[in-house]
Amino acid sequence: MGFATSYVMGGNTQWLGVSLAAALAGLAYGFAVWGRKLLTKGGYVEPRPALAASQEEEALLADAAGGPQSPVRRRGLVGLLLTATASLGIAALFPLRSLLAFRLPDPVTQLRRTVWRQGGLRLVTPEGQPVRAEDVTEDSIRIVVPEGHRRDGDAPAFVVRLDPARLRRPPSGGSVDGGVVAYSLLCTHAGCPVALYEEGTGRMLCPCHQSAFDLRDGARPIAGPAARPLPGLPLEVDDEGYLRARGDFTAPPGAGFWSLP
Repeated sequence: MGFATSYVMGGNTQWLGVSLAAALAGLAYGFAVWGRKLLTKGGYVEPRPALAASQEEEALLADAAGGPQSPVRRRGLVGLLLTATASLGIAALFPLRSLLAFRLPDPVTQLRRTVWRQGGLRLVTPEGQPVRAEDVTEDSIRIVVPEGHRRDGDAPAFVVRLDPARLRRPPSGGSVDGGVVAYSLLCTHAGCPVALYEEGTGRMLCPCHQSAFDLRDGARPIAGPAARPLPGLPLEVDDEGYLRARGDFTAPPGAGFWSLP
C-alpha cells in the first residue's frame, strides 16, 4: 500500500525504495512464519551410502593443497578475498549520497514546476522585447519566454487573441484584455514546439508528429498522438500594459513522464 500510494502521489525515489523494502521484508517474514508454523513437521532420513573420504584421500588432498605446486595457496586466497571485499565496500559508498539524500530536489517536482511559478514575471519575446496586451492579435501567435529566464527549456509559451464569443470551453489559464490567452509551447506528446497556428480554425499544430490542439476548446488535442491539452499560463496586465504571468502553468508542460502519462 505504501509503495502504491507513493507512486500515485508522485513520491520521491527514496520513499519508493523504503516502502518496497518494507514490503519485501514483510513478505520474507510471512514465508518464515508459514514455514515454521503452518507446514507439517517431521524428521525424514533418506538412506544413502557414506560419503566420507578415507584417511589416505584426505592426506593426499592436504599435501596437494599445501604444496609448492598448488594452484591455490591459503595466503593468496585470503588476500584476494580481502581485496574483493574492500573493492565492494568502496563501490558501495558512491550510491549512498543518492540513497540517503532525502533533501535533494525531487525530480518529479522539478518536472511539474517551471520558473513561471515565481509569479509576476514579464512575458518577453525570445529576443528580450516585452509584450504588450494590445500588440497580441488574432492573426498570429507570439512566442514568449519569462524575462530573465530565456534559456529555460520548459518555459516557452505563446500568446494569441481569441474571440470570446467563439470559445467552446474557457482557457485553462483564463484570459485578459478581451481574449488574450497563453499556453505552453511544448507539445504534450514529445515536447516539440507547436508553433503552427491556423488562424481560421483556432488550432495549433505540432510539426513533429502532427498533433493538433483546438484553442477554442481549451487547447484540447483533436488529432495525433498527444493525449493531454496544452497547459495554460495565467496572465495579468500591469500598469504599463505589459503582460505578466500570475503563476505557473496549469499542468506540467511538455511530454509526460513516469507518473504523468
